[in-house]
Amino acid sequence: MNAIAATDEDTRPFAWYRTLSPRGRRAFAGAFGGYGLDSYDYWVLPFSIGAIIAYFHISTGTGGLLGTVTLVVSAIGGAGAGILADRIGRVKTLQLTVATYTIFTVACGFAPNFETLLVLRGLQGLGFGGEWAAGAILIAEYAKPKFRGRTVAFVQSSWAVGWGLLVFVQTIVFTAAPDDIAWRILFWTGVIPALLVLWVRRNVQDADEATERRERSASKGSFTAIFKGDLLRTTLFAALLSTGVQGGYYTLATWLPTYLKKTRELTVINSTGYYAVLIAGAFIGYVCGGYLTDLLGRKKNIWIFAVLSAVLIFAYTQVPHGANGLILVLSFPLGFSMSAIFAGFGSFLAELYPTEVRGTGQGFTYNFGRAIGAVFPTVVGFYGVGGALVLGAVGYGIAALALFGLPETRGRVLT
Repeated sequence: MNAIAATDEDTRPFAWYRTLSPRGRRAFAGAFGGYGLDSYDYWVLPFSIGAIIAYFHISTGTGGLLGTVTLVVSAIGGAGAGILADRIGRVKTLQLTVATYTIFTVACGFAPNFETLLVLRGLQGLGFGGEWAAGAILIAEYAKPKFRGRTVAFVQSSWAVGWGLLVFVQTIVFTAAPDDIAWRILFWTGVIPALLVLWVRRNVQDADEATERRERSASKGSFTAIFKGDLLRTTLFAALLSTGVQGGYYTLATWLPTYLKKTRELTVINSTGYYAVLIAGAFIGYVCGGYLTDLLGRKKNIWIFAVLSAVLIFAYTQVPHGANGLILVLSFPLGFSMSAIFAGFGSFLAELYPTEVRGTGQGFTYNFGRAIGAVFPTVVGFYGVGGALVLGAVGYGIAALALFGLPETRGRVLT
């Protein structure tokens, strides 16, 4: 048998995985699991927010603050985790962030009042924001330049896996228990990631070359370094890009369950099919977007799907009442487009910064965008869930414009 060597010239579908070393494959598993369970714990709130609003007798706008606080604090957590990743290492930071979002997700289920829930959900955001910064950089530093886009994209596809798992669990929980207790049970199921922390501690290590360079650098984890020289322009436009993409995404993410239930008048059981189509589109979007970002380049991939996402969100919210079949049809391309953008995001941000400040730069720009984009869900909550979702489309327009200030990085060697 003539075996094909697992090199940069390997053209088989999963060559990106074959080129990873055994340690790289364990790092992939750790990053995949961390981000998937991060997604699971994040989606607990959007799928519980209707019941929480009813339980604490609060307005829709006040309920939207839960989503906004989560994202604002996650920006702090993400920026902090980026600095930690440059100072203490990617794997240690990954463990710390997963443990943080696990503890506070479970604690939310015990909140006696809305104010306590708001604080606990905010603290959950510290870990939620930090995990991506550590996990994406960890696997990016193991991946070959030719395959980096699709390798990181497969890690990001775990977001759809965690989302799908939550939909399945939520359907069971809200069917078996009344809303007053179901939302608490759903938060308690967020204990699952604790097992991942133990596995990562025993099996995953940072990439050697990146570790050596990071430890030799006197400026590792320097926050001010990303605002100096050539990096200043990169940081400003990358932050603007992140703001647009995440403002659009989290607007839909926070209010879609409520939109389907209140505006489209779908029950928990009836809406499951809509989520299944949306999530299937999201998973395939991550995977296909990973290949496209390596084929077309980072900027073209983001630009194409930013425009498509804006158009599809607008179309989604303008479907006439009673035409829910069309909503179902639009769910697949909407999920596909919104996820295909993120497929190249991790590799793009990692390639924009040198090793010694890669965590700091990626953590700050991604999570700055998350913090500013967090305003969008609250605006939607105060001005109406249906039509105001169009604000998400505006975010994608901002992202498309920000690309003009950034270089193309496809194939760049991480040094």
